[in-house]
Amino acid sequence: MPASPHILALSTCWNSHRHTEGRALVAEVIELGFEWIEVSHGTKISLLPDLLGAAESGEIKISSLHNFCPPPVEIMMDAPDAYEFTSAKAWERQRAIALTQKTVRMARRFGTDRVVIHLGTARVRGYTAKLEALAMAGQLYSREYSDLKLKFVMEREKASAKALDQVRAALDQVLPVCEEEKVRLGIETRSHYEQVPTEREMAILLEHYKDCPWIGSWHDFGHVQRQANLALLDHGLYLDQIAPRLIGCHVHDVKWPMRDHRAPLSTGGVNFGQLLPKVPEGLPLIWELSPGNKRQDVEEALIQWAGKSMA
Repeated sequence: MPASPHILALSTCWNSHRHTEGRALVAEVIELGFEWIEVSHGTKISLLPDLLGAAESGEIKISSLHNFCPPPVEIMMDAPDAYEFTSAKAWERQRAIALTQKTVRMARRFGTDRVVIHLGTARVRGYTAKLEALAMAGQLYSREYSDLKLKFVMEREKASAKALDQVRAALDQVLPVCEEEKVRLGIETRSHYEQVPTEREMAILLEHYKDCPWIGSWHDFGHVQRQANLALLDHGLYLDQIAPRLIGCHVHDVKWPMRDHRAPLSTGGVNFGQLLPKVPEGLPLIWELSPGNKRQDVEEALIQWAGKSMA
């Protein structure tokens, strides 16, 4: 592939489930043409020793880790939101904090200074699925849709202050470990409006931690596009707002309105040509793809990506 102003990486969420040996996972990634990987939250603990060895030997470069990594041993599935900073249960909040601290320390072992984090979910009834169903039925601009969206936004705003208080309390316990290990946390943009942060909440958090070198934003193109498809935000404006604080991005396409984690440039759901120039140079662009994408899908997407000089 041609020289790139960004770091192009592949998340292990695409192929980790198919491998029992970490070096086989790495070999497949290298065969595709990637030099970097993100070690994702669903990566089995049994794969980590080999992945660490491959990173230490220089076989593969590590762009980032996605919380939680290693995953909690008591959860038998890929569940990055099994424990949330916003949980109503204190022990769950504390478990999320402890697992995040562990991920930060693991990131340093992998030689990367970036960890992607989810913050949680506000305590409000979620209407995202209903809005998506209405959009799918061609009712995006109907009275029913508008009324439901307005109700959702108003209820979500009422739940915001409590969620932000819990998030800040959790982050303040993780940041000393970030300082110790010299690892940054990337607050990921989410796909559901009930999740934290909303566009407004991201701005509040980035302002609150403006003097903290260990907090930044992490732009997920597919997630934000899903909210844009529901007329909840403007994708380009959101990216403009957080670009100065970006430490990385997740890249995937969206089949309208909500089927995300598709190979980039495969559905035309995300206007990468317009949006990618907003991303500062030198940052990692992580292809975060569903395992349902076949290898041929990834290969064809890479050819298109290089041909359009998107990287």
